[in-house]
Amino acid sequence: MALSARLELRQGQGLVITPQLQQAIKLLQLSNIELDAFVEDELERNPLLQRDERDAEPDPETPQAEISDNATDRIADVEASADMDVSHDESSPGERATGDTPDAPAAEAGGAIDWSKAGRGGGFDGDPDALESALTRHKTLADHLHDQLVVAGLTPAECAAASLLIDAVDEGGYLRCDLAETAERLGCDDAFLARVLTVLQGFEPVGVCARDVRECLMLQLKERDRCDPAMEALLDNLPLLARRDMAALKRVCGVDDEDLKDMVAELRGLTPRPGAAFGAEPSHVVVPDVYVREGLGGLWHVELNSDTLPRLLVDQRYHARVSAVARSDQEKTFVSDCMAQANWLVKSLDQRARTILKVSSEIVRQQDAFLAFGVEHLRPLNLKTVADAIGMHESTVSRVTSNKYIATPRGVLEMKFFFTSAIQATEGGEAHSAESVRHKIRHLIDAERGETDVQSDDAIVDILKEAGVDIARRTVAKYREAMRIPSSVERRRMLKEAV
Repeated sequence: MALSARLELRQGQGLVITPQLQQAIKLLQLSNIELDAFVEDELERNPLLQRDERDAEPDPETPQAEISDNATDRIADVEASADMDVSHDESSPGERATGDTPDAPAAEAGGAIDWSKAGRGGGFDGDPDALESALTRHKTLADHLHDQLVVAGLTPAECAAASLLIDAVDEGGYLRCDLAETAERLGCDDAFLARVLTVLQGFEPVGVCARDVRECLMLQLKERDRCDPAMEALLDNLPLLARRDMAALKRVCGVDDEDLKDMVAELRGLTPRPGAAFGAEPSHVVVPDVYVREGLGGLWHVELNSDTLPRLLVDQRYHARVSAVARSDQEKTFVSDCMAQANWLVKSLDQRARTILKVSSEIVRQQDAFLAFGVEHLRPLNLKTVADAIGMHESTVSRVTSNKYIATPRGVLEMKFFFTSAIQATEGGEAHSAESVRHKIRHLIDAERGETDVQSDDAIVDILKEAGVDIARRTVAKYREAMRIPSSVERRRMLKEAV
């Protein structure tokens, strides 16, 4: 067969992910905080973008002429920047360093700055909120330990080793490093590092720098002078205490029921995480993206939270003025690109808001029974059901519901909350939501008041099947363990001890 070259014309369809489309997809999955940060970056990068502040009332003391002059000042700045770019190309590096204008500010005059009067970094002169932030900053556990290390009276070598050990303490107050490896790395013997650790374990809070739970509780008991042989035996058998095997604990500790009860009560008064009180992350208020309110006739009104939606405008007049003074092709291309990016960003933000409203409205329509009657009426729902109803792809719905919150009469909930798997009903009835089944299991266990009322997993399965829920015992056990609920044997022991 002879080989030859030829030209063919073919027509086909394909999806090209342009940078603008990638940006629009990225905007969908951003939370309101991340979106605000993204918009701030775009406002700094693109001079043709500005915030829409038309709802804000103008300052009556500011004359209208001064307001209109702001745009002229911005245009003059851009023209000056263009002139500087041209002059930079024509001048030498030495000329650019010294500056030719006598009115140049000190910040641009390089060697004219008197650095001897410069303050230390992190001062409060430029930021009025910096002082308040510094005073209200939570002291971390490491800061607290380092403050005590300064007055511990250790040698420089011991301070260096102690500082390294403090850096290995986690947020709970536990030492997360191997002493043998650390001693080898520091070039010291194990006894030296053990002495340093003993000093650190005497710091506040009591129990800090322990290597496990037993040592943490032991340090706290020694501080209270309550570390006797019976208590040491109890600490050596914490797994028996977790299983509430009181008979075995009495045998290994050599005490009676009353003494064991007092020992367990004293153990419960200790702190298994002594460092948890330091440097806790401040709680952030969740700002909902969508509000759901009940209207007349049982209808639900869905509206976007306008406070979380950035409102941007493209400054057309500023674009016209800058385009008129653009000289080179590079300047014209820059202005054209800024205009295209600004228009696309405004369009993408509007499309994002419409998509969020459409998806949330369909979620509310699907879960109206939950909003009206509670979690027991939560229906099973998946992404495909919502996507088919609104004519979108599942991936789009997944991005929209990521990191978004809805304020409902039942509380502020994440959109992902409304998507739960289905559990089949008996006799071919309507399927049940997994979240509603978990709620029923918790309700049955919370209703237990005595040893005879404790329901085993098999008993819970029978009760749920009578209620029309077809569920397996292992599923009940999985849901119970996910909710951190002990088994029926442990719950029976707890109720017996309470009596």
